[in-house]
Amino acid sequence: MLTDATIKALKAREKPYKKSDREGLYLLVRPNGSKLWQQSYRFAGKQKVLSHGKYPTVSLGKARTRCTDAKILLSDGIDPGLVKQQSKANQVESAATTFKIVAESYLAFRTDLTEAYLDKSRRRLECHIYPALGQRPIADITAPDLRKAIDKVVDRGAIETAQRVLNLVGRVIRYAGTRGLVDTDITSMLRGVVPTVQTRHHAAPTTPEQVGRLLRVIDGYQGSPVVCAAMKLAPMLFVRPGELRAMRWEQIDLEAGLWSYFVSKTKSDHIVPLSSQALAILKELPRTSDFVFPSPRTANRPISDNALIAALNNLAISKDDLTIHGWRATARTLLDEQLGERPDFIEAQLAHAVRDANGRAYNRTSFLVERTVMMQRWSDYLDQTKSPAVVQLARRRSGG
Repeated sequence: MLTDATIKALKAREKPYKKSDREGLYLLVRPNGSKLWQQSYRFAGKQKVLSHGKYPTVSLGKARTRCTDAKILLSDGIDPGLVKQQSKANQVESAATTFKIVAESYLAFRTDLTEAYLDKSRRRLECHIYPALGQRPIADITAPDLRKAIDKVVDRGAIETAQRVLNLVGRVIRYAGTRGLVDTDITSMLRGVVPTVQTRHHAAPTTPEQVGRLLRVIDGYQGSPVVCAAMKLAPMLFVRPGELRAMRWEQIDLEAGLWSYFVSKTKSDHIVPLSSQALAILKELPRTSDFVFPSPRTANRPISDNALIAALNNLAISKDDLTIHGWRATARTLLDEQLGERPDFIEAQLAHAVRDANGRAYNRTSFLVERTVMMQRWSDYLDQTKSPAVVQLARRRSGG
């Protein structure tokens, strides 16, 4: 039988040669000096060879153990070579169905969602799920495994994020279920493990004085020109923050003064008339990316929601005074109360799923002429609120 000393002493020759150990186990020495464990056996009347790995990665003792295991399978009428092939196939299948691979397949499948939303979903998975579960076969992940990952998010106080992550994982697992990769939606077992988030309305200024004060502060922003432009356009366009950040140059017609895009929330096309003030801001921006507001890290994605939040923080604007989303409530209120615009014009501009008297949903061109006039009046009004004289007049009218 072989020993470690005799194995180490074996030298390469011009042609491969074998050194036997026992029970069909031998070491194949190749001309390049590599030494491979192999086992000769017969099954169903045919001579076969089973490989056990390379020496010294597979030691003499381990090679003998693998040889004995193969002998046990043979005594039970099982071909050890076939078992090894099946094991490799299972490993390949498991590697192809890890949670990360399935999740990325799900995100690619959701072509109905905006790139901004998909990027945010991917970042949530990269931060909270992939580190612990990304390389695990999705079928092997248990409810306790997932709860452990979700609890880490909850323990940081990010309750809303934890709920969003859990919901996202649930969508991935149900997608996997439609492909026959899992039998159970483990997220259904975790209902109630994330505390309920107390609903808060987005803070928004609703008086000319409040609006003017905040706009003057924003005008003094000294940060990134891209973020500065987004901050100034947010009150003018009053679209959802994700829609603003995902704005693309190809969606904008500067000559016609229109921005056209798909609203994923309402599953509808939408047109935003651009005022002269909005056009002036856009024309000042360089076109270094497909995105109007590209991330400073990569031109392949837009700025993050955190970029706008950080800008508000740098300006010492409290989230209790203003959120970017809050400009929508501001516009809804003041367009009605101060400018006397028709509610159906306002709702159509907010891209809400409103319907006419016959129950038909408004299409993207509904009231476009009227909305174009309204949006220019709105930008002019925002400029006026920054004037102290306008604020004083508003106070006198309200009796303040």
